[in-house]
Amino acid sequence: MFPKIYKLIITGLIIVYSGYQFYENEIGNGIFLILLSGMFVLIYFKNEIIFLSFLRLRKQDFAGTEKWLNRIKNPESSLVKKQQGYFHYLHGIIKSQTNLTTAEKSFKKAIQLGLSMDHDLAMAKMSLAGILMQKRRKREATALLSEAKKLDKHGMLTSQLKTMQQQMKKI
Repeated sequence: MFPKIYKLIITGLIIVYSGYQFYENEIGNGIFLILLSGMFVLIYFKNEIIFLSFLRLRKQDFAGTEKWLNRIKNPESSLVKKQQGYFHYLHGIIKSQTNLTTAEKSFKKAIQLGLSMDHDLAMAKMSLAGILMQKRRKREATALLSEAKKLDKHGMLTSQLKTMQQQMKKI
């Protein structure tokens, strides 16, 4: 993983060199170099380690996900704000299997930093509501569930939200 500043420096150097290639009438090389610099701009905003962690999570490999996430040593300096949110979101999902207190902190940090997609934010709020329900904090859980319901515009979490609301009535 490259630090953020290296990605920007590499992008700048490649763009300058592609300008030189255009000047030398090497149009094909210049176009290729501009596309290559676009890749570095893309990984500036979409971190490759977090992307690989999501792929591990899709396979339900929590140990592999945690292994990939542990490669990010200092998320505050090496990740953009939204990427930090996803970093904490993934940590919350992993820790919710073993330690609810650290999972709660991770989900709160992810919600505070923000996530790019509304359904991811809804999932984070719903997961946090589930943790709060287990800790018998019904008022906070109810508020989070209603926020998650507002964020779920495509109805992807409707059945899970209904199940959690039914469980909330039993508490």
